Amino acid sequence: MLCIGHRGARGYAPENTLESIEIALTQGAKWIEIDIRQHSGELVVIHDKYLERTTNGQGHIYQHDLSQLRDFQSSNLQGIPLLSEVIEQVNRRAVINIELKDRASALPTIKLIEYFIERGWHYDDFLVSSFYHHALRDIKETQPLIKTGALCASVMIDYAKFAQDLGAWSINLCSESVNQEIIDDAHQRGLKVLIYTVNDPRLFSEFEAMGADGVFTDYPQRFFEWQAQKK
Repeated sequence: MLCIGHRGARGYAPENTLESIEIALTQGAKWIEIDIRQHSGELVVIHDKYLERTTNGQGHIYQHDLSQLRDFQSSNLQGIPLLSEVIEQVNRRAVINIELKDRASALPTIKLIEYFIERGWHYDDFLVSSFYHHALRDIKETQPLIKTGALCASVMIDYAKFAQDLGAWSINLCSESVNQEIIDDAHQRGLKVLIYTVNDPRLFSEFEAMGADGVFTDYPQRFFEWQAQKK
């Protein structure tokens, strides 16, 4: 079962910062998940539309130009990184799960992935996920080689069929609503099942027994300690 560092390792450092990402890598995560939004032609790594929760800024991100936005800092005195900076830092030490927080990010993300492919990265080094399923369709229609993950907060009436119809590689499910039926259905359709956000070792065991292929966690170290105790 894969350990996917959620927004880096947000249990140990402010989310979506380069420090948080580096901690997750140091702790052994081979997958890193981050959130991006399109701003002024760039892809900025931030979860919320508003700045107050994660930075010392105020208001909506689009109330500020890009240079102002980059000046705001999280509690560890780090600025909001660009997706390109995250990719360069990871440097193929882990697969990067890029979650699109808006549809406008889809095409710029394709272009940036292609840029790094030309410099030695591989399509398997990336997974692009989103609740904006139109964005995932945009990606598959433009560059089918990019793997996509269909995010879902509840169990759909047709289980994982919607993700299969999108040509997704995985279905990314909320831990509070996942059940055995949707996991089995996804696997029968050739989809991976990744579950968010899982921080309790008891749930690591539960989801492993259900056949989940990976979990997003704020605490990668906790995951690997749980894994070591099983041996």
